[in-house]
Amino acid sequence: MVRSRGVNLFYESVENRQLCCRIRKVEPLRRALAGLDAWVAGLRRDQNVTRTETPKVELDAAHGGIVKLNPIADWTHDEVLGYVRAHEIPINRLNAQGYPSVGCDPCSRAIAAGEDPRAGRWWWEDPETRECGIHVGEEDQGSGI
Repeated sequence: MVRSRGVNLFYESVENRQLCCRIRKVEPLRRALAGLDAWVAGLRRDQNVTRTETPKVELDAAHGGIVKLNPIADWTHDEVLGYVRAHEIPINRLNAQGYPSVGCDPCSRAIAAGEDPRAGRWWWEDPETRECGIHVGEEDQGSGI
């Protein structure tokens, strides 16, 4: 992929970025989930417009129809922080450096105060449609993933 499209291919088009995500994130997850009955994700409906309909339990067609649990789908950001504090759960050090949402290194940037928490992910793309492909099936993203 890098030899044929370059090291920064993901900046050139959504198709290239989705290809990169598929190779580096989506396919490894698919292999890791193969043979399992279920998996748990930390998706929340308030994270992005692409996640407003996230169910708490779903059949994940993209991963062979296994059960996908999204136990905090209906939690707010403040509820997550309250839980983290109450249970003394460590927070990734990047959070304090302006990275409330972390993906791959070149596709994540620190955000400014007041910016949407996911504004640092694929900031050059339309926020209404950007997802890496882990939480959406190929049928949801067309031919890109």
